[in-house]
Amino acid sequence: MPSIVDQTVFSEPSGRPLGVVYLCGALLLSGAYGYYAVVGAVTPTSSVLFLSAGLALSGIAESLPKTRRRAAGVLRLTAISVLVSLLVIIAFAPEFLTR
Repeated sequence: MPSIVDQTVFSEPSGRPLGVVYLCGALLLSGAYGYYAVVGAVTPTSSVLFLSAGLALSGIAESLPKTRRRAAGVLRLTAISVLVSLLVIIAFAPEFLTR
């Protein structure tokens, strides 16, 4: 009997359209971070970088061919761990994000 983790995390990648949406989101977040750091002369919070990394990993996972289920699953788990680490940092060390 397959587990829920196997069915959701290690399922076939959804395809390029969803992957492009995730990668564009990561690009927009990174661009906004860079814009405010360079032009705005303001130091943005590091949480934007965590969100950008999570979206980029998810986008790469969804852009893989249908036969690369295991690689897509590993990238999805990595993205989840990056985003969960952001939540842990917010809960236990919020001063890290405001530097």
